[in-house]
Formats: sequence, structure tokens, C-alpha cells
Amino acid sequence: MRPRTPHEDEGTGRRVPARRARMAAVATMVLVAALALLCGCAVGPDYKRPDATVIPPAYAGENSGWKVARPQAQLPKGNWWEVFGDPQLNALEGDASASNQQLKVAVQQFAEARAALAFTRGGLYPDLALSGQYTRQRTSPNSPLSTTGLPLGQSSTYNNFAVPVDLSYEFDLWGRVRRSVESAEAQAQASADDLEAVSLAVQAEVASDYFNLRTLDSEQAVLRSSVDVFSKSYGLTVDRRAGGVATDLEVAQAETVLKTTQAQLPEVALARAQFEHALALLTGRTASQFSIPESAGVAAPPTIPAGLPSELLERRPDISAAERRMAAANANVGVAEAAFFPSFQLNGFAGVDSVNTGNLLSLSSGVWALGPSLTLPLFEGGKLRAGLSSATAAYLELVARYRQTVLTAYSEVEDSLSAQNLLSSQHEAEREALVAARRQLELANNRYRDGLVTYLEVATAESTELNIEFSTVQIRGQQLVAAVNLVNALGGGWQDPIQDRRQNGPSSIGQLSRDASRPLAMGQSQADNQ
Repeated sequence: MRPRTPHEDEGTGRRVPARRARMAAVATMVLVAALALLCGCAVGPDYKRPDATVIPPAYAGENSGWKVARPQAQLPKGNWWEVFGDPQLNALEGDASASNQQLKVAVQQFAEARAALAFTRGGLYPDLALSGQYTRQRTSPNSPLSTTGLPLGQSSTYNNFAVPVDLSYEFDLWGRVRRSVESAEAQAQASADDLEAVSLAVQAEVASDYFNLRTLDSEQAVLRSSVDVFSKSYGLTVDRRAGGVATDLEVAQAETVLKTTQAQLPEVALARAQFEHALALLTGRTASQFSIPESAGVAAPPTIPAGLPSELLERRPDISAAERRMAAANANVGVAEAAFFPSFQLNGFAGVDSVNTGNLLSLSSGVWALGPSLTLPLFEGGKLRAGLSSATAAYLELVARYRQTVLTAYSEVEDSLSAQNLLSSQHEAEREALVAARRQLELANNRYRDGLVTYLEVATAESTELNIEFSTVQIRGQQLVAAVNLVNALGGGWQDPIQDRRQNGPSSIGQLSRDASRPLAMGQSQADNQ
């Protein structure tokens, strides 16, 4: 009686490889389906945005009462700088958006974050790899197992050709991969908000430097005009001295006022050059090849609508970025908790294997293997618990940072609103003082020409008038910079977001980050709705 082969049934002796293969395949599929059903759960806390802080009912700096709101940085901001109505500023803002190197760095950092998200999402799918192998090997004659059928004591040397396709897939039973994807999504969204924050900061810096430069232009115009007036006054005093009417002291006083005023011109010119160089850097140009023509006169600041709602604070990208990083840290806690549970993987391969190339591609050379594996951590030296503690601490740290960011935002808005109101009152008072100082100077000159007073009274009136006019110009510039700071504090202007988008369209940098982060919106909405 011949021995039964491995492919024959013990009772009937019939060959049953197909039936056993089908049974093994069915069992494997059942196991895979059971594991897949378990993949619906995910350990770790579901994200819920914590309360930022005690929310005030309204801003104190606005009499009409701004109401508060929650951050939402994806709201369109538009070209907010156009509210100032300055074509030169509009051109500089466009140059900065196109050529600023800080923006280019932020764009690439956002691209890195999106690539990291795509890499993490790859863990949701199986890994397949095709390889080709060739080995020339010799068996040991002393091996207890003979792979070639030779008796013990004989060796064999042979070739081995193999072309396998390897399969590896981790069943995400405890949500480790999904929590990792959730964290990567939040990090990518935070990177998009960082891009918005850099864009807004660059835009605000361009506007602030530009208005400071224009303020210095106005100061130069005031100084030059004063130099002309003081030169004539000095000449008149010299003539009066030659006629025996004025004294040497009065000539010295007139010369002192003139030279002191002339000495301020280089100082103002230096400050203007520094702001011009700063604008060159912001617009991505070299300082030697960049210049802005002088233009005397500072535009009036834009009128802020009464009762602006604080939904505008929703557009602050730093608040949104802090909230998204908090969500990412929360997901990382789930990743750390999943490490305590067993890991299930499905591994397998299929391909061809032969000792020669002649029948390598034939059906008889086909090989395959498929089966699950389980890894259960038993002792890790406290690493898993330390990892969970670290992830929890990182989350709580980011919660505190988020709340601090919100508090800072409210403080900056309050400062900007107070500056708007108080600088407006101060400028009005300075204008009235300037009218009075000019009248005083006119009277002093008339009295001096009539010989009723000495030149000291004229010099005092001239210095007073110059200082007040200087202060008036500077306060006007401060009003414009304060308006820019309010824009920055609100996250990008006070225009109605929907109407502004219909009229002007979104800004290029803002549109880039919003369009690029659209695939990420699903992860954010899930976190917000929990």
C-alpha cells in the first residue's frame, strides 16, 4: 500500500487541495471581517473644544458694545488695506504678497504639513511591495532537514528565483492610525492658519511702515517750511540789527531757532530711510534698488463703523492655529493610549518561486501565504505610561496656550479701540492748539516789527508753533498705525466678510491656504461637532 500524500483525504484517499484551500481562505476572510468590525472603535478622548476663558459680554473700548464670538480663521478677509485709499500702499501690499520671503517660507511649511498628512493617511491602507530575488545557495550535508530530498550527509548547490508580492496591513482596532490622521489633519490646519498669520503680519507691517514713512514725509515738509520762514525771520533780524533797531542777542536768538530747525532735517531723513529700507525688505527687494517718492500730507484714518460685531475676531489666525494644535494634541493622547492594546496585522505574499528561469512563470511555480499576527506589549519598562503622561501634559499645555492667545487677542482689540478713541480726541485738541499757536506767532511777529517786544517772544512763539505742528502730524500718523493695529487685532479688517468677498474677492495668500486646506475641513468639522 502506497503512503498517503499530503493532498489526499485520510479516509477516501482522494486529492482535496482545492477544498482545503477554500476552507483556509474562508477562515481567513472571516477573521479579517471580524477584525474589520472591531476597527470601528478608537480609544482616547474625543475632541471637544474647551472653554477659552471667561468671555466678556462686550468690548469696553467701544461705546456701542461689540459682541464676542468664537474663532474661525477661514473667513475671507479681502484686501483690507484698500480702505485707506492709497494707491502706493496698494502697490506695496501686492509686491509683499508676491515676493516676501517670510511668506514663501510659510507656504513651504504648509506644503510640508500637507505632505505629512498624506503620509499619515497612508497608514489607513495596506502596503504592497513587489520584489525580485535570486540566490545561489548550498545546503549543509550535516543539516537534519534536507530541502532537496537528498539523504543525510550529502549537500546540494542550486539556484533560487523568486518574484513575490508582499502584503502588510495593520487593523486599526483601537484607532491608533485614525487618531494619528486626526492629529495630522489638525496640524495641517494649524499650518494653514500660520500661513494666514504670517500673511496678515506682513501686510500689517507694510502698512505701518508705510504710514510711518508718510508721517516723516510730512515732518520733513513742516521742517522745510519752517526753515524758510525762520530764514526770512533771521534775515529780517539781521537787517534790523544793521539798522540799529535789533540787538546782537536778537540776531543770535533768530539764528539759534533757524539752526536748531535745520539740524532736525537729517534726523528725520535718517528715520525715513530706515523705514524705506524696511519696506524694501518686506517687498523682497534690495534697499539700494528701492525707493518711494516723497509725498507730503498724511491721509485721514478710515472711519470705523459703530457697533462692529466681534465676530471679526473669528478671523484671527493665531487663535485658530492654537485651537487646531490643541485638537492635534488631544488626538495624540488617543495614539498614546492605543499603544497599550494588542496590535493585529495581516501579512502575506504571493508570487512565483523556482530553481530555474524556464518554468518560473508557470502555474506550478506559484506560491502564496496569508495569515494574521498579534503583538501584545507585556513589559516596556514604563515607556508606554510615560508616553501617555507626556501626551496628556502636552495637551494641557496647549489648552493653556490657547486660552492665553484668546486673552491676548481681547487685550489687543481693547488697546486698539482705546487708541482710536483717545488719539482722535487728542488730534482734535492739537489742531485747535495749532490754530492758536499760529495766531500767537502772527501777533508776536507783528509786535516785533512794531518794536513792542524783543525777538525772544517771537522765538518762543516759533518754537511753540513748530512743536505743536510736529505733534499734530505725528498724532495723525499714530492714528493710521492704530487703525492698522486694529485690523491686525481683528484678524484682517472690519469689512463685512461676505460683501467684501463679492466685491473684491479673497486675497491671494488667504485663498491659497483656504483652497489648500479644503480637504482638511472634514476633520475640523468632526472635532467642532463633538
